[in-house]
Amino acid sequence: MSEQLAGKVVLVTGAARRIGRSIALALAAEGARVAIHYSASETEARATAAECGSGGHDAPVFRANLESVVEIRRLFDEVAAHFGRLDGLVNNAARFTQFDPLEIEEADWDYIHSVNLKSVFFCCQAAARVMMPAGGGHIVNISSLGALQPWARHAHYCASKAGVVMLTKSLAKAWAPKISVNSVAPGVIPFDKYDARIERLVAATPAGRAGRGEEVAEAVLMFLKSSRFTTGQVVAVDGGLSLR
Repeated sequence: MSEQLAGKVVLVTGAARRIGRSIALALAAEGARVAIHYSASETEARATAAECGSGGHDAPVFRANLESVVEIRRLFDEVAAHFGRLDGLVNNAARFTQFDPLEIEEADWDYIHSVNLKSVFFCCQAAARVMMPAGGGHIVNISSLGALQPWARHAHYCASKAGVVMLTKSLAKAWAPKISVNSVAPGVIPFDKYDARIERLVAATPAGRAGRGEEVAEAVLMFLKSSRFTTGQVVAVDGGLSLR
């Protein structure tokens, strides 16, 4: 077990499935006490929690609709009450849709930004309010390759994730030296069957393959283990795709 993460309390949003699940399992393997957040995927969240808890650690589940700031604040109150502390936050929960920019309506924009950007800020704020009096902690925000490259049919999504990158840098500056704030930007990390778009991206990836959730988790753990001198940084886990 890592001496830096063993016994530390880390909340992972959207931890029921996909990348969030990979991050939660990697944290549990390091001996961290993982708080599993979910919004709608309760069955999957409890399955992830059971896997995280198989090593003897408590991995409770917490439900919250991250579109609501009231529910975000309740989530952090519940986590702090359960564990008595919070050492790390991984903002992983996100949404993804595809539209011609000429067809995007206000509801489409808000559907993405309410979770991908607004909730990330208010989760960071709620975490910092718990961490600051206790001496600080670490925050890792999951952004995206779409924050670094423009995707024509995902303008609203790219804007939300680019916002996460700048939010990361701004909060890193605001909260240093007590809280480090960094970001991991995944590339092509498919969990379902490939479609033509994913196949094109994989073909363009210098590494010659898609990535795995475990590889994103490695980068997240790197930031959670690092000293708080490492802050405001963005690491792309994309097999070199962002080098194009």
